[in-house]
Amino acid sequence: MLRYSIISVLMTAVAIAVLAKGFYIMTVERSYWNEVNSTIKFDSIEVAPVRGNILSANGQQLACNLPEYRMYMDFVALKESKADTLWHDSLGNDTKTLDILCNGLHRIFPEQSAEAFKEHLKEGYNKSSRYWPIVKKRVDYTTYQKVRKLPIFSLRSGIGGFTSQKFMVRNRPYGSLASSIVGATYNEGGTAYAGLELAYDTILRGRAGFKHRRKMLNGWVDMIDSAAVNGNNIITTIDVGMQDLAERSLIKELKKVGGYTGVAIVMEVKTGDIKAMVNMDRDPDTGEYKEGRNHAIADWLEPGSVFKTASFMVALDDGVIDTTMTVDTGCGIRDMYGAKMRDHNWHRGGYGVISVPKVLQVSSNIGVSALIDKYYHNNPEKFVQGLHRVGIAENLHLPFPEYMAPRVRMPKKDKRGKHYVNWSNTALPWMSIGYETNVPPISVCTFYNAIANNGKMVCPRLVKAIEKDGEIVQEFPVKVLKEHICGNKALGEIQTILRQVVSIGLGKTAGSKHFEVSGKTGTAQKASGGGYKNGTVNYLLSFCGYFPSNAPEYTCIVCIHKAGLPASGGLMSGQVFHDIAEGIMAKRVKYDAKGAGDSTSILMPDVKAGNILAADYVLSRLGFKTEGGWNGSYADGNPVWGRMNRTKSKEIVERTTMAAKDKMPDVTGMGARDAVYLIESRGARVIVRGCGKVKAQSKPAGAKITRGEKVTLELG
Repeated sequence: MLRYSIISVLMTAVAIAVLAKGFYIMTVERSYWNEVNSTIKFDSIEVAPVRGNILSANGQQLACNLPEYRMYMDFVALKESKADTLWHDSLGNDTKTLDILCNGLHRIFPEQSAEAFKEHLKEGYNKSSRYWPIVKKRVDYTTYQKVRKLPIFSLRSGIGGFTSQKFMVRNRPYGSLASSIVGATYNEGGTAYAGLELAYDTILRGRAGFKHRRKMLNGWVDMIDSAAVNGNNIITTIDVGMQDLAERSLIKELKKVGGYTGVAIVMEVKTGDIKAMVNMDRDPDTGEYKEGRNHAIADWLEPGSVFKTASFMVALDDGVIDTTMTVDTGCGIRDMYGAKMRDHNWHRGGYGVISVPKVLQVSSNIGVSALIDKYYHNNPEKFVQGLHRVGIAENLHLPFPEYMAPRVRMPKKDKRGKHYVNWSNTALPWMSIGYETNVPPISVCTFYNAIANNGKMVCPRLVKAIEKDGEIVQEFPVKVLKEHICGNKALGEIQTILRQVVSIGLGKTAGSKHFEVSGKTGTAQKASGGGYKNGTVNYLLSFCGYFPSNAPEYTCIVCIHKAGLPASGGLMSGQVFHDIAEGIMAKRVKYDAKGAGDSTSILMPDVKAGNILAADYVLSRLGFKTEGGWNGSYADGNPVWGRMNRTKSKEIVERTTMAAKDKMPDVTGMGARDAVYLIESRGARVIVRGCGKVKAQSKPAGAKITRGEKVTLELG
């Protein structure tokens, strides 16, 4: 029992000692151990996910993540590891290693001298800085790797002191191409603020993870609490080639006519896929054009004459007009309830009596407004309901914050139902020709695309799938908004008229000799300060149509905003449409190469005089026969000088004897490289003029060469 008593006392004493020590640590040493804890553990550090890429229809990267680095020197680590002997020798002098390092930095960053780098690094060394910037800017991965291979920097960070901070930066490999669609993010936080980046932000950004760090022995270990989930990629419908074609075509015309804003949209007829969407604004300071606001979806515009197609479709579908009817447009000016309605040719006497198809062919304002006012004046609600029925006023519900749905005002009467409260006698005539409405270009393009698609209206599609690790995780199917925008009879009549607008009407510029085009021109004055007659008149010039007419594949709308005359939608926007359409269709043309040969052409290559050993090497690998009377190998032989005589089936190699080392060689017929080599190997200096073969030399062959003299060769 004595032994058990002793053990119990000892255990009790130990327990009391442990409790006492614990109490001492919790009270007296509390602050010390909290400080120690802060140096060895970091809890709940957020791990940023990698943002998903935005890809074109063919898989090219329109927006992706690229690493950038800030590079630092930890001079404390350098000194503690005793590696500073690479910096200074025992006498305190700069080492050769330091000189090599600074010279290497100068080669990578030539804007700063090696001496300046040395002084900068010395300053950080003397201050014993832990985070001394090597350069004051971020560098890309390639530059980072070059710096990392330099002496001292190539050592482990705990020894050499080189450290870096990595940033993932949003990058657009194609520059500004399609930037108004792709959108942008703030690089540091990855916060999206425009375009697809914002519209699909929840898909692209992924989900952050968390980790904490613990110090183990002499290093730090990351303990993952929850892994970050990287963002998914989105596959757009954009075709980089078509986008580039549309952008170049639009900028070319904008510069020509002095436009300040331009829009071009290319839509695939069957699917509604947006293959190109260009938005160009002129920089008022430089005069250059660049992608800016997405006018194609975000601008409310009075579309002008391209709207007339919808007006006539409503009237044809309601059966109040037909293509056999005529309308008297008079002298080109008509009084409409106290306001003057004019045709574009009013100063030439107008069009007089014309048929319904010709009204659209020549884009007669009077013709359209007179017919619409005649049949809908007492019931304008029916006309506006018809516009909604044919889809020109359809809300497309595009997933962009900047998207503006069309607004076509519906007539409303007072409480007694006798008088319109938001309608005037002039509202209907002007609405019928595209004024008093707010319709973005994308809606006009979608309406014309429905005409091309035999009446089926599909929603514009900019994203067709979501991708994760190379696999499609979600697809966005084609969305049909309306199976039929009108009856088959009215649709067929409109399709015929739109074809005639280009073939015999005002839209000829948009047409092509190689395929048929259908479409409608538009030239509208833009309201400014509440009216249309304040100072210089601004114009919206447009052309919207589809091609090829017999089997439509693409719909395209082009809008140009400019100030002052001349202003013509058919000539200016129509020209851009023409360039885009022909460029797209040209890529589809395939020729049979079998018939491309010319029986009169010489298929043997033209070989210059000179090093025939090199020429023989190339010819033999191209499958041509050569004959000579000598042997040699270009891979390890010396030059063999001579000329080639060509026959239909082979090259005859003739070796020639070169002049002595102090004599001028005959270099006529040679290429510049061989001729210069032969002359300069004799001590002379050569001046070459022109390109091609040597046709004349200033010093005749066989003449004595003086070292350092100049010889001029004329090539042609």
